[in-house]
Amino acid sequence: MELTRDGFNELLKRVNLSKKEFAELVGVQYSSVNNWGSGKFGVPYWVKSWLENYEKSTRYEKIKELTKDL
Repeated sequence: MELTRDGFNELLKRVNLSKKEFAELVGVQYSSVNNWGSGKFGVPYWVKSWLENYEKSTRYEKIKELTKDL
């Protein structure tokens, strides 16, 4: 299922990233990221899984940090 602009924005919010931060992390121009989901530019197919994996990774790092002294 294709990720919509609203869905993309929700995922970014959920993982606490701005479009600019996301663009820097994945090496894409901010202007491209900002255009995704509007007009003729769809959100690329890989973005949803990338953000879901980023979320899992950040959760893992938090858990690891919390349990390192136990």
